[in-house]
Amino acid sequence: MTDASKQSVADDGLTALLRRSPPANPEAERALLGALLTNNKAYERVSDFLVAAHFADPLHGRIFEAIARRIDRGMLADPITMRAEFEHSGLLDEVGGPQYLGQLLMAMVGIVNAGDYGRAIHDAWIRRQLIEIGENVVNNAYGARADLEGGDQIAAAEETLFKLATDKGQDGGFVTFERALTGALQVAEQAFQRTGDVSGLTSGLRDFDKKTGGLHPSDLLILAGRPAMGKTALATKVAFSAAQALMREAEDKGTKPRGAVAIFSLEMSSEQLATRILSEQAEVSGEKIRRGDIGQREFDRFVRVSRELSELPLHIDDTPAISLSAMRTRCRRLARTKGLSLVVVDYLQLMRPAIGTKPESRVLEISMITQGLKAIAKELSVPVIALSQLSRQVESREDKRPMLSDLRESGSIEQDADAVMFVYRDEYYLQQRMPKDSAYESMDKYQVAMEEWQRKMALVHNKAELILEKQRHGPTGTISLFFEGEFTRFGDLDTVHDV
Repeated sequence: MTDASKQSVADDGLTALLRRSPPANPEAERALLGALLTNNKAYERVSDFLVAAHFADPLHGRIFEAIARRIDRGMLADPITMRAEFEHSGLLDEVGGPQYLGQLLMAMVGIVNAGDYGRAIHDAWIRRQLIEIGENVVNNAYGARADLEGGDQIAAAEETLFKLATDKGQDGGFVTFERALTGALQVAEQAFQRTGDVSGLTSGLRDFDKKTGGLHPSDLLILAGRPAMGKTALATKVAFSAAQALMREAEDKGTKPRGAVAIFSLEMSSEQLATRILSEQAEVSGEKIRRGDIGQREFDRFVRVSRELSELPLHIDDTPAISLSAMRTRCRRLARTKGLSLVVVDYLQLMRPAIGTKPESRVLEISMITQGLKAIAKELSVPVIALSQLSRQVESREDKRPMLSDLRESGSIEQDADAVMFVYRDEYYLQQRMPKDSAYESMDKYQVAMEEWQRKMALVHNKAELILEKQRHGPTGTISLFFEGEFTRFGDLDTVHDV
């Protein structure tokens, strides 16, 4: 075949492609409308997923909308009642007037098939949407959206596909109370069979698990605190402990872990986060690791522990300023390939809302992000822990323990979260108030002040508080924790010891 012949074939193929009509099923549209006009009960078979916009023929969509409007009002929608409405509106003038209703009745095959007709119409609509999405992807790639870089275009396409997949109207609906009771009974059975009163995924913190029952699917938990309080260290501790629990469970059953733990680290790199976990587990100071100031024995322990930890189902994504749509896509992908049991986000103020959205204010932007995180938790049925910064107004108070009002953009965060908790270390603030001899008239007064400061420091040394300020499913209160600054390590605080 010559080059000219090949080009001719290619041109013919392109012409045929361009001449193809978008997917549509006018026969199903007419048959459904005829069924609805014959018996309004047919509407119940399609009302939960079909809307006027799904019809390929706009006229059929408007007829469907008019019929649905009368049925929803409890009124009869048959050829006689609809004839009067259409004569007044002139809707059917372009197809010969109200006589068109007779053609719809003739197209009706059977009322019992109404659901099938509706699904055929809906399927054709989905295919048309996919074609439109594909065209937008091609046009944007050619430069129609010069403001979007290649990576952002991928995220925008994924977001559009996600909306089409979730908003298509076929999911959701009512669940019978019997089914809901079965789910509640399963959760209670899991709590009964497990030790330690933990029905959810363990956090690795004994007292926290006792108060909350662990980390539960579909919950959005906000962990907030001022800088240097240890938010990242505490969240990393929880993520690591959850991954360990999943690994132990898999080893006991002789299977692969049923899910993974995903950490979205927007502030620290994956290497920095891995170094922090290694420092904690190998008990080698992270500062010494960075400086290379460790001996051979410490380095060998560091390497040995890293090999042990490499098998954990722990995944870190350190994409800076990741968008909500990209995060959702990556969570769905991980859930599909490895399973997903926990998501940790550090931290939500560094996130961007979904690609293509332009919130009018920062408060609205944070609201969109928290609502999106809650949607991820519900869709994938996993707990999501999102870290959050606190406003500076904490520093102006004598008692610097955080409150709900200290949350930045607090209204939306507090509203969407199932639990809000604050990490607080009195030792950090007390350390800054160490007496200086220049502030006292005599050394005796300075010595008295120094001794009092040392006494207070001894009381709060290596201690932290996890303030559970809101919990939708249980009690609130303060949980005492152990904090070891050298390894940035949190743990249980033992206040009672066996003699």
